[in-house]
Amino acid sequence: MDIWNFYDITHRHQVICNPISPERLDILVELLRLPSGAAVLDIASGKGEFLVRLAEAYGVSGFGIDASPHFVRDARERLKARVPQSALIFQEMDGAAFVPDAPRSFALASCIGASWVFGGHGATLDALSRFVAPGGWIIVGEPFWLQEPAEEYLKASDTARTSFATHAENAAAGEARGLELAYSLVSSKDDWDRYEGLQWYSVSEYARTHPKDPDLPEIVERIHKERSLYLRWGRETLGWAIYAFRQRISGLGTSAA
Repeated sequence: MDIWNFYDITHRHQVICNPISPERLDILVELLRLPSGAAVLDIASGKGEFLVRLAEAYGVSGFGIDASPHFVRDARERLKARVPQSALIFQEMDGAAFVPDAPRSFALASCIGASWVFGGHGATLDALSRFVAPGGWIIVGEPFWLQEPAEEYLKASDTARTSFATHAENAAAGEARGLELAYSLVSSKDDWDRYEGLQWYSVSEYARTHPKDPDLPEIVERIHKERSLYLRWGRETLGWAIYAFRQRISGLGTSAA
């Protein structure tokens, strides 16, 4: 089964391909207060909703990078429909392979919900830091443990305890790299329920309209397993947040504890 086709099916009814509400995303966009025409970069940009909103609010330029041809197609269509004059470019490629024309040239670099591109949360912060000018924004989205995960959950989901950290540890990872945590947006259970539930709904609809798809049994089996994991353990165990870090400006230190 082609993994990008799987995600295209399961996220067919998602605008934002993460467990965050449009209202919370609007809060983030407003808080960023980017200068008009600022250069931005979003790695694993999905369907492009975050960048399109930045283009609507600030007229940004820059790049959205994603490995999914389906999501890149959707992002380009969304941009054309809403901000046709935008200088944003959506490009299909491995985000880890992106090389900018000049280092530290972006006012914002983000990777929301895809730290696997760079090999984890800390490595993502390191990578994005190399793209951003002093004082610029580094935006990441990352799961975190709400409570100690049950061994049964880890085994059933093929997840290691070290795959994720706590909310405080996610924040501290940025501070340890000299970044300032300016804001965080934590997803609610409603956000999670909508994100997960729309995937169940999408597969249910797809199964009825594409009964002869040879990949359908695998798609249905996988989504049934993910639904079971979420309902039995995940909803009470795993959280998710967007962390808005800023590059510290030279001469400004950390606050005293």
